[in-house]
Amino acid sequence: MAYVHGKDTVITVATKDISPHCKTSTYEGSADVHETTGYGKAAKTKQGGLLDGKFSMGGTYDNTASTGPRNALKPLLGTTVAVVRKPEGTGTGKPQDAFSGVLSKYVETNPVDDMVTWSAEIEISDVVTTTTQA
Repeated sequence: MAYVHGKDTVITVATKDISPHCKTSTYEGSADVHETTGYGKAAKTKQGGLLDGKFSMGGTYDNTASTGPRNALKPLLGTTVAVVRKPEGTGTGKPQDAFSGVLSKYVETNPVDDMVTWSAEIEISDVVTTTTQA
């Protein structure tokens, strides 16, 4: 088993690399679960359904870069965007996930005693395609 460091993660949203502005990201896959229990059973039975998921990310606000989170994400709020996530970084043989999703939330936080931060949430639409980088 080889450990992977999070610092190598690469994230692009609508073809813009926002990785330098990210400190955290979370992929959350889920699926519908349907109960199929019939009479006479001692335990519930279940069947899987449609896939679903969310992707969230956040980091330190940057106002100098044209691809900073405010310029790259805020105008896309409520629209469907293409996302590529490379959890082990860029390189031959490393995995990458590609999906489309609706940018459902963009937040900026301004604490009095710290740096301005940002966070965003994307509701995944359709399947997540996992491939190996060539």
